[in-house]
Parts: sequence; C-alpha cells; structure tokens
Amino acid sequence: MKSNLLSVQTEYGQEVNRRELFQSVKRIVVKVGTSSLITKDFELNKERIDQFVDDLASVKQSGKEVILVTSGAIGTGVGRIGLKCRPQDIPSQQAAAAVGQSLLMSAYEERFRQYNLPIAQMLLTQDDLRNRKRYTNASNTLHALLRYGVIPIINENDTVAVEEIKVGDNDTLSALVTNLADADLLLILSDTDGFYTDDPRKNSGAKLINVVPMINSEIKQAAGKKGSSVGTGGMETKLKAAQIVTGSGVNMALANSSIEKVISRILDGEEIGTLFLAEGERKSGWKRWIAYSLPVKGVLQVDAGAYHALTKNGKSLLASGLIGVTGNFKFGDAVSCIDDDGNEFARGLVNYSANEVNKIKGKKTIEIEGILGYRHYDEVIHRDNLVILRENF
Repeated sequence: MKSNLLSVQTEYGQEVNRRELFQSVKRIVVKVGTSSLITKDFELNKERIDQFVDDLASVKQSGKEVILVTSGAIGTGVGRIGLKCRPQDIPSQQAAAAVGQSLLMSAYEERFRQYNLPIAQMLLTQDDLRNRKRYTNASNTLHALLRYGVIPIINENDTVAVEEIKVGDNDTLSALVTNLADADLLLILSDTDGFYTDDPRKNSGAKLINVVPMINSEIKQAAGKKGSSVGTGGMETKLKAAQIVTGSGVNMALANSSIEKVISRILDGEEIGTLFLAEGERKSGWKRWIAYSLPVKGVLQVDAGAYHALTKNGKSLLASGLIGVTGNFKFGDAVSCIDDDGNEFARGLVNYSANEVNKIKGKKTIEIEGILGYRHYDEVIHRDNLVILRENF
C-alpha cells in the first residue's frame, strides 16, 4: 500500500506547480490547532502566537483576505482555572471554553493591533450551518467583515454546544467555513509535517506524501485516529476536512505550524506539507451546503440505469429507479444515494417522505398519483437539489 501511495504522489508532484496553483488564491481559511497555540501545561504559547500572527498579517497586507479558524479556548481555560488535564464532561468543557475564549481573543487582539488589523469573533454551532436561514446570515456577516478589511476569527461555540449541535472538531469546522466563505484555499496547521503513508509516531519508515490527487481507500487506510493530548483532532478529522473541501472543488494544504512563515511560504509555492487537490469543478454554494452541511436522514438505493442517468446525464432521480429505501426522512431532508453495490455517490434533498418513497419506489411517474392520491413532484430528487460526490465518506 505504501509504495502505491508514494508512486501516486511522485507522479503528481512532477505535474503540480504550487506557485501557479496558488497565484489565483484571493481568500484563504487558516485553521490552527490547540497543540500549536497551547503548551502541554495549558498555557498560551506566546512566542508561537507572535510568529503566527506576524505571518497572517503579512498575508493580509499582501492583499489577500484571511479567515482564521482557531482552536485553543478550552485548553486556555483549563490552564486559567487551574485544572491539570482537559475535562471529559461537557459542562466542565463549556466552563473552560467560557474562560478561555476571552483570553484567546484578547491575545489575538493585542497582537493584530500592532499591525493595525481589526479582528472579529464569530462563534458557530452545527445548527448555524445546517439551518439554511442561519447559514445565509452567517455567510452574509462573514462577507461583510471581509469587505471592511476585518479578519474574522472563528471557533465552535463550545460554551453552549452539546452533542446534538456540536461540529465536533475544528478541522471539520474549518472545511465548512471554507464553503461558507466561498474561499479559494484551506490551510490546516498542526503539529505534524503533513499526511504520511502511515502514523510516523508508530512507524519510523512512514513517508510524507507531498500531493494527494484523490482521497481513495488507500489514503483513508493511512489516516490515524488519535490527536494530541491537548486537542481533539487527529489525522482522521483532517482527512474528513480534505474530503469536504476537495469534494467542493477547492484545494487544501496540511502543514506544520512550527515552520517559520509557513503560510506565506506555502502561498509562494514552496513544497511544504501535503497538498490535497480539488476533485472536479467548484460546486455552487447551494450544492456545497446540501452535500456537506446537512445531516443525512436516510438512504436511497438506485438501480444501474438510474445511476447512469444521474452521474452521466445530469438527470433527476425518479421513483422508477429506486430499489431500496432506509431511514425516517421527511420532505426537504438530505438523503444519501447509493448504487446497487452499496457505495454512496450522491446526496440530495427529497421531495417525498420515507413512507411515501417506500410506496412509490420502482414505479413510473404516471403511477404516483394513483398510489398516493396526489403527485406534488415528478422527481424524488430534482437535479438542482442533487450533488454528485466524487468519493464517498
């Protein structure tokens, strides 16, 4: 497996000119992890933050729009209230976040002020990204801040988020923010040099992959699970972020935050870290929201004819092409579409409930009214509300 991974990156590494690729980047989302900001004693790493802000300021002053997704609120709060380790229960995490978020923002404000750059705080939960109205409002606010030359600093709203509304990790949040902001590049900074053929902490023979052209089964197998002792992320969450971003048609880079001027150097085209290449054309904001912001409430299995019509001919999903239905969804919910082998290939918004779809699956459109007593829509999923995924995740 490892040799195959390396041969793929070598082949693509000769073809990808990073300087040319990043020349058109106007808006960048930078995510920095807790381990890059907080010491093992849960104190703010002042020297690292100074270097990081200096780099961000240089990028901003070069004319690019910068959005920062920052971790570290809980870790900072843990240190401030005198705990010895990160708490496991949600109320204590929320309390630590409430203490730490103001300290974290104060540290950023103090440093960005030295460059005369205004910042703004945005705290988001999963609900803000799932609800279309709230999603649009958040997007409007974000774009207004960018027009005014402000650097938005975004974190999950850990003081109120519970399991049902948590994004869960800031790697995923940064990918969703990249879609929310319609950014041109996501850069995730961590305590790792990039994506390896295996976990370098356990395998000294693991090799850094410079370019990932497509997230396939081999790449997924190479991803580990566990993050650092002070954060929540790991390579698995970074790979999920890459799937969201590249599936939306945007590039993502992963690099070590300890490298001097790492953001500026990556944008200048230096081969630092791992570059995940966009898969296909850039998707519209509407389709990015459907594919990656909404929870999947059910699964529709289609036959070979429907699969071909959807993926090759850009058609809508009709009841006649359905061979299986699972889940308890209602009108307007997001569902996953799988082929007859069980592989996910699309997501979309349904026009009928699970109960209704079960009754009409395999039937012709002209039969729907006779079965249900009405036919509000000809399609189970209209093509405008259907997103073809390059790779399932």
